[in-house]
Amino acid sequence: MKMQIFVDADACPVVDIVETIAEKYNISTTLLCDTNHILYSNYSEVIVVGAGADAVDYKLISICHKGDIVVSQDYGVAAMALGKGAYAIHQSGKWYTNNNIDQMLMERHLNKKARRSSRKCHVKGPKKRTEEDDERFAQSFEKMLMMVQEKFQKNTKTMETGRKENK
Repeated sequence: MKMQIFVDADACPVVDIVETIAEKYNISTTLLCDTNHILYSNYSEVIVVGAGADAVDYKLISICHKGDIVVSQDYGVAAMALGKGAYAIHQSGKWYTNNNIDQMLMERHLNKKARRSSRKCHVKGPKKRTEEDDERFAQSFEKMLMMVQEKFQKNTKTMETGRKENK
C-alpha cells in the first residue's frame, strides 16, 4: 500500500504548496471540502462532502490509513489521524505528534471556554498569512514527506527480506 496525502481543504491556505510538493514526489493527494468550498485541481482527487458540521473531518478520517499524511488546522482531526497511525501537520508547519496533541487539545478547550465566558463579542482572527509562513510550511511538509517515505521504504525492504528468508 502506498502513502497518500489527505488535505482538510476547507479554507486551507496551503493547498497549492501541498500539491506542488506532492507532484514533485509523485504522491497521490486527495483534497476534501464541503459544498460551501468546492475546489478544482489538475493534480489531486477532490472529494466534496455535504456541508454538515464536521462532515469533511469524518470523511477524511474514514479514508486515511497508517502511514498517510494529513494536513489540517483542526486539532481534533489531527488527533484522530494520529490514532490511526497517520502523520499530521498544521498549515503553520507544526507537526502534530503523540507527544504534543493532548496539550494542544487542552489549550483549544480552555481557549474555547474563555471565549464563551467572555462578555466581549469582538474576537481577533488569525494574522494575515505571509510568504515566510508559506516557506516555513513548505520546508516542514517536505521534511515530513521525506521522513515518511524513508520509513515506508525501510518497511517495504524489511517485508521483502522477510519473505525471501521464509521461502
